[in-house]
Amino acid sequence: RTTIFSPEGTCWRSVEYAMEAISHAGTVLGVLAKDGVVLAAEKKVTGKLLDMSGAKEGGYGGSGEKIFLLNSNVIAGVAGITADANSLVNYARTAAQRHLFTYNEDIPVEMLAQRLCDMKQGYTQFGGLRPFGVSLLYAGYDPHYEFQLYHSDPSGNYSGWKATCIGANNGTAQSLLKQEYKDEITVEEAIGLVLRVMSKTMDSTTLGSEKLEFAVLTLDRNTKQPKAKIYKPAEIDALLQRHDLAKK
Repeated sequence: RTTIFSPEGTCWRSVEYAMEAISHAGTVLGVLAKDGVVLAAEKKVTGKLLDMSGAKEGGYGGSGEKIFLLNSNVIAGVAGITADANSLVNYARTAAQRHLFTYNEDIPVEMLAQRLCDMKQGYTQFGGLRPFGVSLLYAGYDPHYEFQLYHSDPSGNYSGWKATCIGANNGTAQSLLKQEYKDEITVEEAIGLVLRVMSKTMDSTTLGSEKLEFAVLTLDRNTKQPKAKIYKPAEIDALLQRHDLAKK
């Protein structure tokens, strides 16, 4: 059976295996600032023969392996099985567009996280199904609670955070964030903090655009609407150069 409870009330087997798979996935880090949210992710699929030309020119930037645009006001970073993540991302995008079509306004961030969590939880409940082996970090903005950062896991639990990390080495990253995070942090400071923490927790000794994805959600100064920016490889390299973390 998929759902067997331990005496402590936790769900054994599939959900715990899914959690275990995530703890070996590439690190994803999110930091909430007073004027935006910053997401960074470690790419595991790297290699000399991998064709990255599409990522350099493509769409909204990034190779789309770890950071996705869910809606104009929400971006997500994923850790775990990327194939499962693609399925959830499509579901989230459809839910966001359905809300926009019905109410003529962007979906609130927590509501989108809730929709995905309801679906994830359903997959833990019945025999013959397996849970989604993926955790997500949602970075978003809505007029109700302004900038928000949520984390959800395969069991369907979700929680709001000021700064958090999922994937490999998340314990190290969490303790670094606890020491360095300040409540009144700005986006610029958050970018520096995220890059510093990533440089210490990633398996690789050098930081570069081939191993890192980066995104920032801020408010547009003129329109006062949320604006997601997913960095292209050249922009990531320039950012690392500016913070003196680029490979020598």
